[in-house]
Amino acid sequence: MTSEPRPAALIAMWPEAFAQQFDEERVGRLESLVELVSPDPVIDLDDPALAADLGRVEVLVTSWGSPRLTADVLHRMPALRAVFHAAGTVRGLTTDAFWERGITVTSAAEANSIPVAEFTFASIVLADKRAQFLARDPLAHRDDWRTRLLTDGYSNLGRTIGVVGFSRIGRRVVALLRRLEDVTILVADPTVDAEAVASAGATLTSLDEVLRRADVLSLHAPELPETRHMIGAAELALLRDGATVVNTARGSLIDTDALTAECLAGRLDAVLDVTEPEPLPMDSPLYRLPNVSITPHIAGSLGSETRRMSDAALDELARWTLGLPLEHQVVLADLGVSA
Repeated sequence: MTSEPRPAALIAMWPEAFAQQFDEERVGRLESLVELVSPDPVIDLDDPALAADLGRVEVLVTSWGSPRLTADVLHRMPALRAVFHAAGTVRGLTTDAFWERGITVTSAAEANSIPVAEFTFASIVLADKRAQFLARDPLAHRDDWRTRLLTDGYSNLGRTIGVVGFSRIGRRVVALLRRLEDVTILVADPTVDAEAVASAGATLTSLDEVLRRADVLSLHAPELPETRHMIGAAELALLRDGATVVNTARGSLIDTDALTAECLAGRLDAVLDVTEPEPLPMDSPLYRLPNVSITPHIAGSLGSETRRMSDAALDELARWTLGLPLEHQVVLADLGVSA
């Protein structure tokens, strides 16, 4: 009895991403599932040296730095049937020509949502104690630290937290927030139903209601034309004095100028892992404000966390080779409501 031939495959991503995400064990698993036409990752599918092999490639394994699958590229890959993306969004990878071909594509966005949710939860807990801001200049609080014990403003008990976007990350954040005592979790998302949100332990309401009631506002909406600057001057004005804005999603969700004005006035605090633009200009006041914390887009998978995404992609590849249903397939309609 002979086994079925393994599908011909190519690794298409930045070499440094491949080195980080695919250690010896994962490379071995990949090689057990496919026939690699090249052991090394490629970033340029227009390379003439690949011409002879592209025609028989059935599978692409992609991640950060993967080339865009344009009509010209796809013309040279007539056998391509599936793409297994070991990273989050596939927006930068797919094109109209890709979807028209009916090629299967999966994403490891679910795996990537885990560290983002963990980072967001930690950021909220620390922000409710103002830890990120106090840590900027510890000497300034050397002589008055005892007074911090006498205020109600530094607490995680009985807080109201607004979550904008009941996405895969938003859902995980809600689950983590339920660990806090006497917390009220409000969700704003026009694409979900109240029952689904209630079953997760939160309450679905309007964005205006979330803004008016939240002590902390955490953003988890996708980057879409209709979500650009969804939190602008009018929305920020609805937040109570002393509220904190946490953004670990996309910088474009917030009007940076409007947020800068509110933080300059000292009315709002901000914890930003993403900004618009990214990075901010050198002269941005946000860098220097004592009530603003900025990190360089580190909430998502880094280091060993990236191998979780590799495992997710390999699991999907294994299901595909066996003809089993895929768990994280992306279809064109998904791009209208997700990152």
